[in-house]
Amino acid sequence: MAAFHPEFEALPAEIAVFPLPGALLLPHARLPLNIFEPRYLAMTQDALGQGRMFGMVQPEPGQPRGPHGPAIYRTGCLGRICSFAETEDGRLLITLTGLCRFRVAEELAMCRGYRRVRVEYDRFRADLAPLTPPPGLDRAALLGALRDFFRARGIEANWEAVEQTSDAMLVLTLCMVCPFEVREKQALLEAECAGQRAAMLVAMLQMGAHGGGEPPPGAKPS
Repeated sequence: MAAFHPEFEALPAEIAVFPLPGALLLPHARLPLNIFEPRYLAMTQDALGQGRMFGMVQPEPGQPRGPHGPAIYRTGCLGRICSFAETEDGRLLITLTGLCRFRVAEELAMCRGYRRVRVEYDRFRADLAPLTPPPGLDRAALLGALRDFFRARGIEANWEAVEQTSDAMLVLTLCMVCPFEVREKQALLEAECAGQRAAMLVAMLQMGAHGGGEPPPGAKPS
């Protein structure tokens, strides 16, 4: 387990959540965030004084709004603030390290304008294990699909940096930074294991390079 990460038994049962479409956080990966809305400034300030943790979730497209705001997917990822900085214009620039995925059991009363939920982690205990390469990953196929996807989308890349990135971190990073649809991002989050996530990523890149945009079979998020 990485330094500063909590033990499984110490993960908080009640957490704040930040619903942000297209913002995917995965265990072991890092997500930079620019916090400027008053309610999320309050959430971040509270988190900094209470273990530095909150959850990232995505709003669920096509679902009706609830009393606390947009409907959210039931699976998200708990993150820990590993760095933060203040700006002169009142923003907070933070980086979250992904700890463990969770399932939302119920939504709680809001606090200072931000949403809170009670969560369960049991299905995702393995997220806290050391990061290992995705089994069965064909790196050449992944990079080929990535080149085609970036070419089709007009995206420039630092290929030297890509080549130097480990298999495990490359898959996590691409899942988070590639411009996939919300449902696709959610499917990557909910993948049962690293091998399934890597295979799903390659399929999404291949489809995206040819104009497709739906998750592959078996990748529908709950």
